[in-house]
Amino acid sequence: MRREVFDEDHEAFRKLARDFIEKHVVPGYPEWEKAGRMPRETFRQLGSLGMLGMAIPEAHGGAGVPDFRYNVVLQEEAARALVTLSTVRTQLDVILPYFLEYTNEEQRSRWFPGMAAGELLTAIAMTEPGTGSDLAGIRTTARREGDEYVVNGAKTFITGGILADLVIVVARTSTDPDNRRAGLTLLVVEDGMPGFVRGRQLDKMGCKVQDTAELSFQDVRVPVANRLGEEGDAFRYLGRNLPQERMTVAVGSVAQARAAVATTIDYVKERRAFGTPVASFQNTKFELAAMSAEIEAAQSMIDRAVLDLVDGELSGADAARVKLFCTEVQGRVVDRCLQLFGGYGYMTEYPIARLYTDARVARIYAGTSEVMKVIIAKSLGL
Repeated sequence: MRREVFDEDHEAFRKLARDFIEKHVVPGYPEWEKAGRMPRETFRQLGSLGMLGMAIPEAHGGAGVPDFRYNVVLQEEAARALVTLSTVRTQLDVILPYFLEYTNEEQRSRWFPGMAAGELLTAIAMTEPGTGSDLAGIRTTARREGDEYVVNGAKTFITGGILADLVIVVARTSTDPDNRRAGLTLLVVEDGMPGFVRGRQLDKMGCKVQDTAELSFQDVRVPVANRLGEEGDAFRYLGRNLPQERMTVAVGSVAQARAAVATTIDYVKERRAFGTPVASFQNTKFELAAMSAEIEAAQSMIDRAVLDLVDGELSGADAARVKLFCTEVQGRVVDRCLQLFGGYGYMTEYPIARLYTDARVARIYAGTSEVMKVIIAKSLGL
């Protein structure tokens, strides 16, 4: 179906992304999966091409073009090549907006050039053991002492936590028993600060290239100069970026579902059963036709929401609708595609196996499907 989301600049960026991924990502991807992380050199290469700094102001080494559609293109091209750049996606779509919105000029001068160049990698530490989606339940504390905060606590499931040079930590600076959402603050903890400890690199079912870590903070002294925005306002800041965070998950879900169908079509055309190509069976045709229809519906939903996001008009409830629908479509599609591969679909040498395991987390992170339903229900007055 015809799409009306992108212009010539986006398509030029698409070619750049496609060429880069084919030359610099696909060949080494199996080794990256074994290592459980992307090499830092890849971030530097992306930075040298300007692909990490599109939204960063020109004065600080970027292009000064804060357009989410470039991020969409990068995700789509990675999926087309049957790989993911999930740590890059998290840095650009989830973390960078906090730096863009809440840094002061001194902080921008200090951090933005390195971020645009791929020299400074970032993470955001929200989730804690036992809190999950309940950000109001955060227990990590930051006690103000003069020009410093003393941070204590633990975080888990932190994307990019092993490689990160800068970690935005959500910490509680004050307590109000009547309002658990009050008193949260964003502090940037830097690599090498005493008391900042990286724990295990977590062994996940999928998303193997995305380094995911446990982090702990033991009397870490963070300068007040590393605070993002105002003290106590973090819950509001986090809420403002959630629509984009959920959109980036939805974009990846549809792109990966489309890639699953494409690789399955190639497979069933070549694979023979009972002396005939699997593609010739009516069940195969019907399954792939139904999946194609679902993907096109999801794509139309995504494209409309992307334009709303770019225009600053995407509501939290609509972002929840998009994430819920698109991630559920992805789950159904990759499951049915794997079934068409038969026993070979269960073998990790085939990309459908990785697409299957990678897909499962999409219905969990950035808010579970159940949380999305709660948000949608509230918008309905329920």
